[in-house]
Amino acid sequence: PTQLNLYTQVISDVDDTLKSSGGINVGGVALGGIDTQYARGDFYPGVFEFMLQLSLFRLENNDVRLPAKVAVLTARAEEFKFALELKDDSKLGKAFSDAGVKEGVYGWGLGPVLYGSVAEWLVQDRKGLRKFCNFEQLIGQDPTGSILQYVYVGDTGELDSEAGETMLREYPEVTKAIFLHVVSDVTTNPTIPPMKLINGRPVVYFRTYVGAAAKAVQLGLLDEEGLQKVIDAAKLALRGVSKTDDKWENLIKDINNALRILECMKIAVKQNY
Repeated sequence: PTQLNLYTQVISDVDDTLKSSGGINVGGVALGGIDTQYARGDFYPGVFEFMLQLSLFRLENNDVRLPAKVAVLTARAEEFKFALELKDDSKLGKAFSDAGVKEGVYGWGLGPVLYGSVAEWLVQDRKGLRKFCNFEQLIGQDPTGSILQYVYVGDTGELDSEAGETMLREYPEVTKAIFLHVVSDVTTNPTIPPMKLINGRPVVYFRTYVGAAAKAVQLGLLDEEGLQKVIDAAKLALRGVSKTDDKWENLIKDINNALRILECMKIAVKQNY
């Protein structure tokens, strides 16, 4: 198959990527992450739509193939799986499948989940390596790289950048991009680092999933319609939140930036004719 026919499988972290950790720690050990902007367990606005649209991109509307399910790499300990296991009927699993159903994509949602161990949970510096090792295990499902390519979505709080950058150094031929959610335990407006390239592949930093989707459009990983669906989903998720809340401030900033990006792209297209 040509590159355009490859499936895109999104690989995701959990805490501070799909949902907020709340920045809670016990005895100096973070229980999953550092984000204090959202309450512990809150899903980030637009996250499921973003991952669905990445998975659907360039699969034709009449294509009988389902988009690839989202794979999860988490530092959550395998030993605590009985309490922390991510299943299709969990709140998280249902949120994924509901996003698919709204798009008329039935059966999409959580795919393989690869856990960490108590050792990584206690020794933070080992989390990035464990996630990369789990990634190597995951890509064994398609050793030739002829069917699947990957987009990794993590955050800046749990060595996801280390894991993601190692993926790009070791497997640039199957890793299309790394997206890192910028989180903080001290400010609601952290500095967003500029995009960088490793082996010619992008590492993108973002504050909201609308910001991530706008960057994805620029990189040719998403189209304008997909971006609009992420915007709509994010706004819907915040419908019960006061418009004076900094969550809206972050979102509106990224929506306005997304609209500017689309306008600039349209102008560039016109100039090429």
